[in-house]
Amino acid sequence: MSLSANVNEKAALIWAIADKLTGVYKPHEYGEVILPLTVIRRFDCILADTKDAVLEKYEHVKKLPMKDILLRNVSGKAFYNTSKYTFERLLDDPDNIEANFRDYLNGFSENVLDILEKFRFDGQITMMANKGILYIVIKEFTSPRANLHPDVISNLEMGYIFEEIIRRFSESHNEDAGQHYTPREVIQLMVNILFYDDNDVLSGNNVAKTLYDPACGTGGMLSVAEEYLHQLNSSTELMGFGQELNDQTFAICKADMLIKGNNADFIKDGNTLSDDQFEGQTFDYILSNPPFGREWKNEKSAVEKEAKKGFAGRFGYGLPAASDGQMLFLMTAIAKMKDRNQGGSRIAIIHNGSPLFTGDAGSGPSDIRKYILENDLLEAIIALPNDIFYNTGIATYIWVLSNKKAGTKREGKVQLINANGLYEKRRKALGNKRNDIPESAIQEITQLYGDFRKSEISMIFDNEDFGYTKIVVERPLCDGEGLPILKKGKKQPDSSLRDTENVPLKEDIDQYFAREVLPFAPDAWIDRKKSKVGYEIPFTRYFYKYEAPRPSAEIMAEILELETELSGSLEEVFDL
Repeated sequence: MSLSANVNEKAALIWAIADKLTGVYKPHEYGEVILPLTVIRRFDCILADTKDAVLEKYEHVKKLPMKDILLRNVSGKAFYNTSKYTFERLLDDPDNIEANFRDYLNGFSENVLDILEKFRFDGQITMMANKGILYIVIKEFTSPRANLHPDVISNLEMGYIFEEIIRRFSESHNEDAGQHYTPREVIQLMVNILFYDDNDVLSGNNVAKTLYDPACGTGGMLSVAEEYLHQLNSSTELMGFGQELNDQTFAICKADMLIKGNNADFIKDGNTLSDDQFEGQTFDYILSNPPFGREWKNEKSAVEKEAKKGFAGRFGYGLPAASDGQMLFLMTAIAKMKDRNQGGSRIAIIHNGSPLFTGDAGSGPSDIRKYILENDLLEAIIALPNDIFYNTGIATYIWVLSNKKAGTKREGKVQLINANGLYEKRRKALGNKRNDIPESAIQEITQLYGDFRKSEISMIFDNEDFGYTKIVVERPLCDGEGLPILKKGKKQPDSSLRDTENVPLKEDIDQYFAREVLPFAPDAWIDRKKSKVGYEIPFTRYFYKYEAPRPSAEIMAEILELETELSGSLEEVFDL
């Protein structure tokens, strides 16, 4: 069965269950029932083969301190269930469905109970029992199409299902569902680039690497990266680490890790900006799509406190405006890079256009860009097509960073790739997602990045091409007769005539001043003490192509043609 057919079949199950909730829940509340039940059913299917063996063993070891380890060994997984019930067995006693279902849930090992607690599902059990639909819903989960065993539906496919539930039911309440996950083709492109030409990972034997996502959502980035890497080299182990603020998506991510046999303890909940759960830790790779355009006022106190630590913390080189925290995640990613003498790190992170240019010289955003470029951390920025995300149609970019550029062809250079036109239209939109990046485009973009050559949609710059010195140009304050006012023999500046100029770093300031200012203001001078160095990346300007306006005669002919057509239509309507 193809991936899409498999996903569609399971999606049909979800909609069938949603039908059972009609009248009891509002559409935007369906996810609060379906998400946890889907997770529980997946655990149920996985444990089915060893269920009876675990029950038998439990009677002998339930009072032993090592029972957890012993029961895991019997189940063959990092989790188990000691209740006599399964989804199927619950149907044998409809009159006691609520009590028996609670008994079943309480039989899970502690690590699963911790996940279920994040769903706050207990109240939903009471609600469904009181409304008489608990039995009906559980029965739906026992149908043949409700087999959610990984042998039937892979972890990757299951990720699609979870994300579709989130998108569909959050969208119905006008919520920002797209914050939770990233389209798989975008993740694939990011992973392609992240691992490009990394020989240790691609060809080494029994290599173990770490991957971190500071806003991991349902874990899509971690899962796709692991899946992709295993396709390239099955002997390489990729250990995923992530932190997520939203309880439901955190629970899904942790469940996914547990089911795959990964260390679920590496997935942490909490606010990455104000409560870093991986303080002091570094990773081989960082991959993320953090929220953008989101205020960080609630985290302001903690962030500013950490910023005062300077480079001993994450935010020592500048703070963005409180209205948008995405650059805080960028700095978090950079802070998690390994030192180059430890192998270094690579980052692929998604931003909107704001971090490219927002903020004047001396501002937080400009100083962040300054740090990144002057420390030669930026490899490339890739402009993605519009309308490829579920929650926004605005321009988005992949920033690729590395502290391993020294001695390579990328040293001191930044590549800009304009992939805005490499997409195909979807037959049916999913939220704001109207376009996809096809496999051919993913390969083309990856090759453009790997070749590191100039082309129509690939440009290469020196780091300092993005820098400038903002100089303050003063004019003299004059008296009523037009003579400069002197103080201690020095001309005094007239603040009303003060101006600024941005001088590219590659230009000599005095030569620029003589050429661009003095011919128009011979009495002007530069206040050197006020000069500041800033950086911006005017991506769109570099790829702008002038299109000559259409000839006026052509436009007039088109207008006259439209008038003629309209006149004929009016005559028809009014029978003139």
